[in-house]
Amino acid sequence: MNQFPSWGLYPHVTDQRYQDLSNRLSPLPSSDRKILPRGLGRSYGDTCLNSPGLLVGSSLLSHFISFDGTSGLLRCEAGVSLDEILQFCVPRGWFLPVTPGTKFVTVAGAIANDVHGKNHHKAGNFGHHVTCFELLRSSGERVLCSRQEHSDLFYATIGGLGLTGFITWAEFKLTPIPSSWIEQEQIQFHSLKQFFDLSSSSENTHDFTVSWVDCVNSSKDIRGIFIRGNYSPTRIAENLKVHHSKTIKTIPVFFPNFALNSLSIRAFNELYYRKNLTSTKINTVHYEPFFYPLDSIHHWNKIYGNRGFLQYQFVIPYKGDSGTALQEIFHILKRSQMGSFLAVLKTFGPKKSEGLLSFPKEGVTLALDFPNHGEQLLKVLEQCDQIVKSVKGSVYPAKDARMSKESFEAFFPRLNEFEKYIDPQFSSSFWRRVR
Repeated sequence: MNQFPSWGLYPHVTDQRYQDLSNRLSPLPSSDRKILPRGLGRSYGDTCLNSPGLLVGSSLLSHFISFDGTSGLLRCEAGVSLDEILQFCVPRGWFLPVTPGTKFVTVAGAIANDVHGKNHHKAGNFGHHVTCFELLRSSGERVLCSRQEHSDLFYATIGGLGLTGFITWAEFKLTPIPSSWIEQEQIQFHSLKQFFDLSSSSENTHDFTVSWVDCVNSSKDIRGIFIRGNYSPTRIAENLKVHHSKTIKTIPVFFPNFALNSLSIRAFNELYYRKNLTSTKINTVHYEPFFYPLDSIHHWNKIYGNRGFLQYQFVIPYKGDSGTALQEIFHILKRSQMGSFLAVLKTFGPKKSEGLLSFPKEGVTLALDFPNHGEQLLKVLEQCDQIVKSVKGSVYPAKDARMSKESFEAFFPRLNEFEKYIDPQFSSSFWRRVR
C-alpha cells in the first residue's frame, strides 16, 4: 500500500521511499534513487509522487523565523502550512496574499505549484508575493534566490514542481485585513455570457470572484452560481479571530466506487443550484467557509472510492473563440455523461506569471473533478486537451495525472528553458511521464 499517495489517490504506486529532512541546516539524504521534495501531498495527480524514488519530507521544517508586523513580511521554514500561518497572522490583522482552496498545503508547496486563488484578477499568483527563499541543491550548495540574486533559479523554482532543489525556508509578504469576515454575494446565472458579464463587472469592485457551474444539466447553455466578496470593513478585536468549525466531519472509509455516478452527480448539482431560494443572496461569512469549504470535511477524497479520482483544470486565454472552446468542452462532458461533482469556473487577471512553468495566464479557467472511470475518462480528457491546445491554453500540472508529453510541450512553451535548472538528482513520476 502507498502510504504517501497524491490527493486524487491516482495513480497508485507502492515502490517509493520516504525520509524527512531533520532540520533546515541538514544535508539532503544520500541516495542512489531520484529525489523529490514532499509537503502535505495535496497535489491531485503524480507531481507529488516519485516511483521508484525517494520522497524527502519537510514535516520537521515547521518553524517561523521572523515577522515584521509593520510590513507584513514573514519568513518561515518550508514545511509550515498555510493553516499554521493563518493561526499566527489573522489575529494580528494579516492574511495570506493568495490562497488555494485548501489551507492544508505547505509554503514550499505553494511556491512549487505557484498556487492561485479567488483574487487572481487583483493579486496574481502566490509567487508574485515571494521575496526570497533558500534552495538546497543535491551538490550540497545552498542558493539564496530572489529577483536580485540567482534570479534564474528563482523564476525556475516558482511553479517548478519541486524539481530545481529543496526549498528550506521562504519569505513572502502578507496582506493587511480589516477583519476575518467576508461580505459575500451569490448570484445565479443562466448562460456563459452572463458569467462573463458578471466577471467583468465584479473584477473592479470585488477582491474575490469565483463560480460553481452545473455542467450536467440538460439545457444548451451552462448555469451556475457566481460568488463575489470583499473583506468586511469593520475592524474590531472580535473580528480578527481564527475560526475553527465545530462541524468538522471525517470520511472514515472509502465510499463504494458506484456512489458517484451520473445520476447522483446530476441530483447533487440540481440541489446545489437551487440552494438559493432567490436569484441573489447576500450575507457575511467567516473566511473559513468562504476560502476553504472542503477543509471542514477531512479525507473528503475518499468519497470517490478506492479507485481514486482525477482533477482537470485548464485555462483558455481571452480572445474571440474562448467562449466557443468552453462551450465545446461543456458539450463533450454532457455527451460523455461524466459530470463533475465539483466544477469551478473563474477568470485570471492580466498579471503575468513569473515562473517558467507557472500555470495562470490571463483568461478563463475551469477546474473539474471526475471519479476514475478508467480509459473512457482518459479519452474524454484527451479530447478536451486538444481543444485547449487549439486556442493556446494550458492544463495545470499540479492537478494532472494523464496529459501526454506532446500536450505538455505545447502547453508550456518555456519548457526547454526550464529544463536547464532542474537538479540532476531530482525527478518525479509526473516528470518521467511527460519527458
